[in-house]
Amino acid sequence: MRSPLPFLALLGGAVSLAAAQNSPDHKCSATKPCELGCCGPLDDQGVGYCGGGPTFCGAGNCTSNCNWKADCDPGTWGPGGQWSTQIKCPLNVCCSPHGFCGTTEDFCLGAQVPKPECPLSAATSDKRTIGYYEGWNWARPCGNMPPEDIPLGYYTHLIYSFAMIHPQTFHVVPMDETTGSLYSAVTSLKARQPGLEVWLAVGGWAHNDDGPYRTAFSDMAKSDANQDAFFESLISLMFRHNFDGIDIDWEYPVAHDRGGIPADFDNYVRMLRRLRERLNRTGKRFGISIAIPASYWYLRGFNLQEMEPWIDWFNIMTYDIHGTWDSTVKAIGSVALAHTNLTEIDQGLELMWRNNINPERINLGLGFYGRSFTMEDPNCMAPGCPFKNATGAGAGRCTGTPGVLSAAEINELIQNGAQQTLYEEEAVQVVTWNNDQWVSWDDAVTLGMKRDFANKRCLGGTMVWAIDLDDGTLIEALGSNLNRNKTQVYEPTFYECNMPGWV
Repeated sequence: MRSPLPFLALLGGAVSLAAAQNSPDHKCSATKPCELGCCGPLDDQGVGYCGGGPTFCGAGNCTSNCNWKADCDPGTWGPGGQWSTQIKCPLNVCCSPHGFCGTTEDFCLGAQVPKPECPLSAATSDKRTIGYYEGWNWARPCGNMPPEDIPLGYYTHLIYSFAMIHPQTFHVVPMDETTGSLYSAVTSLKARQPGLEVWLAVGGWAHNDDGPYRTAFSDMAKSDANQDAFFESLISLMFRHNFDGIDIDWEYPVAHDRGGIPADFDNYVRMLRRLRERLNRTGKRFGISIAIPASYWYLRGFNLQEMEPWIDWFNIMTYDIHGTWDSTVKAIGSVALAHTNLTEIDQGLELMWRNNINPERINLGLGFYGRSFTMEDPNCMAPGCPFKNATGAGAGRCTGTPGVLSAAEINELIQNGAQQTLYEEEAVQVVTWNNDQWVSWDDAVTLGMKRDFANKRCLGGTMVWAIDLDDGTLIEALGSNLNRNKTQVYEPTFYECNMPGWV
């Protein structure tokens, strides 16, 4: 799937911090160093405690690991930030009294973030309904959606996914020959729906996996010459295939585990500014959007405030909040949690409000798929119950990936007798079958709840991953909730030459 994000700092800073806070073993000694922090002064029994700042790391107090620095300075450690790697936290999140960055009560100590509020009747999110289209869906054994079958009328924008950046030339290249051959078939749909725009997405989660493309974004962004090579190739491709904009899916700048480097933070902004300036010189109004995560852990690599002037909007990936990868996060563990939990989505959006991002420039991500698990105990099937392994529930017959099921596959399970339970506070549905199989997803009911939430937060649109994972029911459900009429769709007319007349 597009972006399996670890939950991490929606609930606070790094995994190591969360693990330390949830572990009773925070003691140290002359022979036992701290896993996190400096080992402070020892008592009469030779036992010390792990912590940061001058109390634990200062001369005369520190026993071991004395060069350790906290994430931030809470403002009580003296001038200069000598006890931390930086004075303030990225994205204006809270610095805890112990010097860690996060967003929850443990970090913010009651400080609240003002949130935008709009009446539901304003229907702000009805302005844009954006659908990503997996250009490689043709390779699935079933459940395919060729371009001519893309449902029209409700989507205002289609985003063809994905093209890639060549790691040496920095030109835009197709994922493969077949996927690249379908560009014009999708952009030609504009003739059938007046006002429809089709953009090209470059990147995606797999682009930054281990392999030759892993550092292509960083390498492209680090020099103007490399950027220019990318720009000229992109513009040529967009004119050739009649695209209306570009969606940049760099997953993720700065993140070391995703091939990023610290310089990405500023280089990405410079690249977006120069890209906007270059596109403006083409004589056509091309759009620019970027995909961003909903977790602090990865979002901290984005200079949001400096990016906003150069783009049309942010597509925030408010899905994949949970998955089988939670088994490696000590603060969460191997428990099944919904991947589109609305309470956690609201927390994730706080990162945008902390940086004064205009909500009209945010599109709320909606998943037309579910994240699934094989549960450990058939008598414990609610959210929070343990799952058995890190591979997820059985693979769907069409998508073929354990831990993921398309909306079409989930609807088929329900039709065959699977049980569905609504969790209203989280605005998710949980479907269970075969005693131990579990998947969370959004149906017509919860999509309506999320659309209402987007309007409440004054967001400028919604976006869907992905069009081709639907069997037509979800876009109809989402579209029926919109306060705008379905756009007129013209059916294609074919003429056959049969001389001497036309048929």
